[in-house]
Amino acid sequence: MPGAFVSTDRIRSLFTEAMSQMYRTEVPQYGTLIELVGEVNAEVLAGDQELSERLRRAGELERIDVERHGAIRLGTAEELFTIRRLFAVMGMQSVGYYDLSVAGVPVHSTCFRPIDEAALNVNPFRVFTSLLRLELIEDEELRAEAAAILARRRIYTPRAIALTEQHEKAGGLTEAEASEFVAEALETFRWHGEATVSAETYKRLHDTHRLIADVVSFKGPHINHLTPRTLDIDEVQRRMPARGITPKAVIEGPPRRDCDILLRQTSFKALEEPIAFTGNGGATAGTHTARFGEIEQRGVALTAKGRALYDQLLASVRGEVQVGASGAKAGDYVAELAERFKALPDSWDQMRREGLAFFRYFATPEGRAAKGRLPSDPEALIAEGYLRFDPVIYEDFLPVSAAGIFQSNLGTDQQQNYATRSNRAAFEEALGAKVQDELELYAERQAASLEMAMETLGLSSLKLKTVA
Repeated sequence: MPGAFVSTDRIRSLFTEAMSQMYRTEVPQYGTLIELVGEVNAEVLAGDQELSERLRRAGELERIDVERHGAIRLGTAEELFTIRRLFAVMGMQSVGYYDLSVAGVPVHSTCFRPIDEAALNVNPFRVFTSLLRLELIEDEELRAEAAAILARRRIYTPRAIALTEQHEKAGGLTEAEASEFVAEALETFRWHGEATVSAETYKRLHDTHRLIADVVSFKGPHINHLTPRTLDIDEVQRRMPARGITPKAVIEGPPRRDCDILLRQTSFKALEEPIAFTGNGGATAGTHTARFGEIEQRGVALTAKGRALYDQLLASVRGEVQVGASGAKAGDYVAELAERFKALPDSWDQMRREGLAFFRYFATPEGRAAKGRLPSDPEALIAEGYLRFDPVIYEDFLPVSAAGIFQSNLGTDQQQNYATRSNRAAFEEALGAKVQDELELYAERQAASLEMAMETLGLSSLKLKTVA
């Protein structure tokens, strides 16, 4: 009927498409990347029926082509507070706290994304959102100047704010209002080739940390990458040079495995783009390096136990082999990564039995047919094919990988030591809300699927402690 509200899923999908079209226009190589990922994904699905069927069972097959994640970097607590409200219009919530200072990047971050499984399968759009930590700038005069510059800017249009408030008060937006909201919200993420600072101020910010210059020097937090999901990141990396795209030296995250875990990411080098600096004598021409293309491959979400093992193994490799911005020692790093990660089981069933990963359980047709004559042991149900499990896809991010992508695209090995200065409480105060714990969300999804499967089999009263 006229005036009916559209779903937040609909608004999120409209925004994702608009963002993708804008970024394709701004960064033509992104379009080439999308074509390459689509080509590789089609080949993988055609050649791996087991994977194709698993994605179909989980409702994920249709989402692969529309799946994107973006990233922005904000400068003030007010900007972060407002972006939370804006993303809520799209059905996206803050999940996870990421302290990138441990890897030498002066920001802390969260992921805005849908959390409901059905919403994720409609469109799992995610935005990795970072807040600059001005307190990590040691030069007091420069820190005060950066704060003053950021305090003067307004990164949201008045109409975007008004429509956000209308959504909050009325409980939704109509189709026409949603389209207007998307157009207005998009302005926050648009690239602007004019800096708001002089070339001299930019240089001082840049010399302190290149990311600080990127956040402080412009009128808004331009989207700095938009990422499609591939089903074979190694093959995409291998084919990128033939498409005129230079990939970073190594793929961030875990090594290639039969059973994918967490998140693997690669990217092409950031673009050096012309910009105009302000000045008393008029604009001064210069360049800025910030925006790039990224690709990701997602695997199973790990439990706290699995994640601890992952973090331990990754840290051991990074402690032994450092890859330079130029790609030095990349081969050594990849070889060492593969060797160390042999300690993490590469079998779905073994990871499940050892409680290392989260899985989605479901009753099979054979199980439903045998209802009333089933064994009471959950492991026997699995062994006899009455109860099945599939990996729960990791929907979030990895701080060391994110920092690695940032650093490689800043073209630097710069690694300041911010390791002991994490501040989740300050981030949540700026956000105006608690960030949700991603491990709790995965555990809830696993438990709900198991409960539903056992109810379907008529075994809901069973104790299920033996199933990880």
